[in-house]
Amino acid sequence: MQLHLLVALLATTAVLGHLISLPALQLVVWRTFLASLGAAFCVVVFARKRLRLPMRQAATLLGIGGIVGVHWLCFFGSIKVSNISICLAGLATVSFFTAFTEPLLEKRPVRTLEVALGMLVFLGIVVIAGYENGHWAGLGLALLSALLASVFPVLNRRLVNQGNHDPALMVAWEMAGACLTCLLGLLVFEGRTGLENLMKWQRLDWLWLLFLAWVCTVFAHGFHIHLLRKFSAYTVNLALNLEPVYGIAAAAVLFGEHRQLHVGFFIGTATILLANLLHPLVLRRVGRSSRAT
Repeated sequence: MQLHLLVALLATTAVLGHLISLPALQLVVWRTFLASLGAAFCVVVFARKRLRLPMRQAATLLGIGGIVGVHWLCFFGSIKVSNISICLAGLATVSFFTAFTEPLLEKRPVRTLEVALGMLVFLGIVVIAGYENGHWAGLGLALLSALLASVFPVLNRRLVNQGNHDPALMVAWEMAGACLTCLLGLLVFEGRTGLENLMKWQRLDWLWLLFLAWVCTVFAHGFHIHLLRKFSAYTVNLALNLEPVYGIAAAAVLFGEHRQLHVGFFIGTATILLANLLHPLVLRRVGRSSRAT
């Protein structure tokens, strides 16, 4: 229940990305900056802990944060150049990539079941790509975002298993790393103009940014780390494939995006969700067979 409540919360990030008028780079800079401040406040005021970490641990968390930052740049970039539905459908391939990245990073054999379900997800993406030709750039960015999203949960799980790391402290350092990465990207690609555009907020951008940073990032990211104590990165990422259900439904209700999509999109998305539903059923059957043996 906690895992799927987290999925529902994360689905709102795509809607907020659509509502906020700032370009992708500026949006992620503000998100990570505000999230870093919010997480640091929680550590110092509520947990009454120090922010300081040994240099090696701090460097590791900053590095993971850099991966998170590029992941979000691709995620919001996909929304800006296509739409919420295409972005979330592409992001649902996380389980396909995690089937390979988790065994590689944890130095264990690749599991046939995970690869098979991942291939089913990949088939759904092929169907979507075949019908949504006008959204190749958005789909490509979403796939790159999914690849990066298959890496940092595995790294966070390793850190959690190595010691009693406070999730809020991890979020504070990781968001600082993400912010530094995005600021560097902003300076490289847009220079002074990019910095000036940081302040071009419109209407309720400030409200959506605060909700995005403190609820959908500080709370959700910290809770994600907490759940990695109980579940594998693959299990968490496969459950996150339900994010398109909430996100696409919200996009249809709020923005009427369903009118822009071909029937092939829904067939492909249904295929992706089928893989998500099959995973616990197959695992349960395999578990019963093992206990019987």
